[in-house]
Amino acid sequence: MTRRRWIADTFSPALGHPTHAALTGEQAAHLARVLRAEPGQIFDVVAAGFLHRAEVTQVAPERVDFVLHEELESDPALPLHLYLAVFKFDHFEWAVEKATELGVARITPILARRTEKHLAQASAKRVERWRRIAHEAAQQSRRTSVPLVADPVTLQPALEREHAPTRILLSETEQTVALSQLLAGAKSPLEAAGEITHALAIGPEGGWTAGEMALFTQREWTQVTLGPRILRAETAAIAAIAIAGAFLQSAQPCAPS
Repeated sequence: MTRRRWIADTFSPALGHPTHAALTGEQAAHLARVLRAEPGQIFDVVAAGFLHRAEVTQVAPERVDFVLHEELESDPALPLHLYLAVFKFDHFEWAVEKATELGVARITPILARRTEKHLAQASAKRVERWRRIAHEAAQQSRRTSVPLVADPVTLQPALEREHAPTRILLSETEQTVALSQLLAGAKSPLEAAGEITHALAIGPEGGWTAGEMALFTQREWTQVTLGPRILRAETAAIAAIAIAGAFLQSAQPCAPS
C-alpha cells in the first residue's frame, strides 16, 4: 500500500540531511484530527528536498513531529522554468496546479501587455494563494519538491534574468517548427543538480504584442508551435509541459536513494 506523503513545514538540522521534521498549521490539523495520526505510524515525509520514511513521534492539534529514517529514492523536478502570462485567475490557478503535478521546477507569472488591467493589479495579492496551490499539488502528486512560484513581473526584466540554454516561446505565428521537433533535435545541455536547462513561455489571451515578440527575439528565444489548433492559454501550457516532460525525463538520472 502506498504511504501518504507530506512536505514538512519545519525540519532540523537546517543544513545537510535533516533527522527530524514537523508539520504545522493546516497540514498538522488534517493529519491529527482527520486522519487521527498516532505516535509510531509511518509516513513518507519530504524535508529539505529529501524524501524519507518517517515515524510519528508526537501529535498535537497544530503540530505533528517525526523522526526521519532512511532516505528513499525520488524523482527530480523537470529542469523547466515556466513563464505564464497572467490570465483569468480560476484558469491560471488550474494551470499552476497542473504544471506542478507535471513536474516544473519554477513558475513565473508574467504581467503581459494584454493581461487585463484588473488582473495585473490584483496579481500581487494572489501570489501567496498560487504558492499554496503549488504546495498542495506537489504533495498530492507525490513530488519531493515544490516549484518556486515567483512574484508577478513584467516581461522585460523576467527575460533579462533568464539564462537557460534552451528558451522556447509558444507562438501562434509559427507554423513550421513544432515543439517536439525542436526538443528532439536539440542537444541536451549539461545539467548540474537543480539547474534549470529549459525555459518555456506561454502568452496571455490575445497573444503577445509585437513589442513583446521583439523582446523574445532579442533574447534568442526559439518560436515553436503545438499544431494548427488555437488553444486556450492553460491548455497550451499543460500540453507543452507534457511534451517537454517526455523529452526531459528520458534525459534525467533518478535521484540517489
